[in-house]
Amino acid sequence: MFSASVFFLSFVASFFPLRAIAQQKGASAPAVVQPGAPGQPTKTLPASTTGTLPPLSRADVEFMQGMIMHHAQAVEMTALIPSHTNNKDLQELGARISSSQSDEIRFMKRWLAARGQPISMAMPGMPDMDMSGKPMPLMPGMLTPEQMEALRKVKGAEFDRLFLTGMIQHHGGALTMVKDLFNSAGAGQDAEIFNFATDADNTQRAEIRIMQNMLEKKSSEEKQ
Repeated sequence: MFSASVFFLSFVASFFPLRAIAQQKGASAPAVVQPGAPGQPTKTLPASTTGTLPPLSRADVEFMQGMIMHHAQAVEMTALIPSHTNNKDLQELGARISSSQSDEIRFMKRWLAARGQPISMAMPGMPDMDMSGKPMPLMPGMLTPEQMEALRKVKGAEFDRLFLTGMIQHHGGALTMVKDLFNSAGAGQDAEIFNFATDADNTQRAEIRIMQNMLEKKSSEEKQ
């Protein structure tokens, strides 16, 4: 899960020349101080110096837009847990997934807004269409409408099984999205998006292992 402080520090380090602003005696404008490299002195920059965002990569923008949609389905899946199962382990796992991915959705929306980019790939007023007017494809690993409907219709042990297999599929798709991002020329260079994508990859790999173990345990119990 990302904390607000981590996002803020990453934002500062990524987009600004890490400045310490101190009011100079007798000066009407603050001094902008840029730390030097190891062993090098700091530099005082003109007071008019402003921070700039790194060059925008279309692949970065599409990754964030797609991941918002991807995360939204995971949150929708976890919202079914309280009414569909009494499995405490699954309830705890779902709560963690819901909390972390909701936080990440907020982060991704802020990232896009800071760059003047739309939150969604969809055309305004036509949520099922992309900017070219074509039907919106599902992001890798996302459950189909039929899979989601099947998940809603079952409860208890069968829900547990469908949820775990579905979320493993879902998480696997997120790993594919991260891989595709880093395989795109010029993408993933922004410090914030690099840290986010790397952390998402690590977190979802760990959660996949947890869910696989839960499935194996469930299968073993059913055979006894």
